[in-house]
Amino acid sequence: MSAGGGNQMISVLPDELKFQFELEKQSFCDLKVVNNTEHHVAFKVKTTSPKKYFVRPNTGVIQAWDSCVIRVTLQAQREYPPDMQCKDKFLLQSTTVPPNTDVDDLPQDTFTKEGGRALEECKLRVVYMTPGLAQGNSEDEALRSSMHGLDTNSAFQRLKDERDAAVRQTQQLQQELDILKRRRFRKGDPGFSFTFAIFVGLIGLMVGFLLNLSLSSPSTE
Repeated sequence: MSAGGGNQMISVLPDELKFQFELEKQSFCDLKVVNNTEHHVAFKVKTTSPKKYFVRPNTGVIQAWDSCVIRVTLQAQREYPPDMQCKDKFLLQSTTVPPNTDVDDLPQDTFTKEGGRALEECKLRVVYMTPGLAQGNSEDEALRSSMHGLDTNSAFQRLKDERDAAVRQTQQLQQELDILKRRRFRKGDPGFSFTFAIFVGLIGLMVGFLLNLSLSSPSTE
């Protein structure tokens, strides 16, 4: 039986025991055991290396549709395992028991298959992780993400500043054109139409430049 899913009597999460391994320091991993039935279920945790681990509770009874958290503590170790590989295994056995059964009242043969008893077994492997390596990878990812965000914001701000400058220049040209138009109109200068055409052309160029900047600016969403 593997951890979690299907029509199993219990589900176990996560499906493997992961410990942050440091010399001379304890480390722990929590397992959540869920009763998927309408019956009371008793469980027992076994390991191939009982002297290295402290399991609480290692035996218990879970009520119908209820759950339980098991804490597995790795005792402080004096040396690293070869290549940080761990061959330790855990076995979680479970079976249905009568209602209102107390863990202290469980018979000695509860977790045996004698008498046709339905006994499920969930095997869990152990994984050791180096805290410094995991933390370093996390910091690198955070730094890359931050730098990417800064680059994007800088590019967007630069385009926005250029667009704002173009708007100001267009408004200034429009004001100068209005002033010149009023002056030429009062003087009746026949050269006004030619000058007016030049300024209209300049404004057209600025408006086109403004539209191009607006269309090329990244979305703020």
